[in-house]
Amino acid sequence: MAIEVTATAAWRERHPGALIGILEISGVANAPTSALDERKRGIETALRERYRGFSRGDFVAAPVLSDYVRYYRSFGKTYHVQLQLESIVLKGKSLPTISPLVDVNFMAEVETLVLTAGHDAARLQLPVTIDAAAPGERMTQMNGSTASMQPGDMLMRDAGGIACSILYGQDNRSPISGTTRRALYVAYGVPGVGQDAISAQFARIVEYVRLFAPGCMVEQEEYIR
Repeated sequence: MAIEVTATAAWRERHPGALIGILEISGVANAPTSALDERKRGIETALRERYRGFSRGDFVAAPVLSDYVRYYRSFGKTYHVQLQLESIVLKGKSLPTISPLVDVNFMAEVETLVLTAGHDAARLQLPVTIDAAAPGERMTQMNGSTASMQPGDMLMRDAGGIACSILYGQDNRSPISGTTRRALYVAYGVPGVGQDAISAQFARIVEYVRLFAPGCMVEQEEYIR
């Protein structure tokens, strides 16, 4: 059964115009494949061609990216996908290799620029909600360190606590691992980022997952406003 994700009134009040995308994929074996590496190299080449001659100012003004830059700047932060894109285009860096279900998200993110988190669906505890951070809230990040939430930041929580925050990333309870067989991808569409952009992100994720798990099934693709 697909995981139901709902949103709180606090999230809607704090982030009018925001959009959350939910993509759940089952039947995956999180095993490496050369086809995924080949696609990564193709994406890197295409990005360097697409953004040839861009300066940092050009990146910041790009569609979709500019919406995230605005959100992050409101909290005094820099959008990390912007930095990843710049490292590929301006510094010749490669896409990371972590695990296939994680890698496909990074691959799609640098193409669409849509911020997306990937969770092991089996590790999430119902109920799962999209919310806005309250003063004094804290979460244990993936690396084990504790982060104090910035009030108002968009986040997802389950019965065990905060599972992900836009500014501070994912928790250490629910990330995708080598044993993940059902993945939940959550796209955080800040105001200005529309459904077309998130749909494009999800289409790429599904396409890339099928390079190593052709029998996977899309359990749900939902949008929360």
